[in-house]
Amino acid sequence: MNISAELDARGLNCPLPILRTKKKISELTAGETLKVLATDPGSVKDMEAFCRQTGNELVMSMQESDCFTFVVRKG
Repeated sequence: MNISAELDARGLNCPLPILRTKKKISELTAGETLKVLATDPGSVKDMEAFCRQTGNELVMSMQESDCFTFVVRKG
């Protein structure tokens, strides 16, 4: 998978991971992907809702230990 940009939001609590994702993805062009790392368990539902509401695609969502990894494709 080709990742265009990466955002490390580990250690940040709601709503900061989503706010930083929104800012970072605005810098990308349509079709580019953003990899987001987060430790806030609430970020799972938040990321799903963010993508649904903004027209972006949640390509991947996985958890490894206490870190959540998301890949978002800009719509």
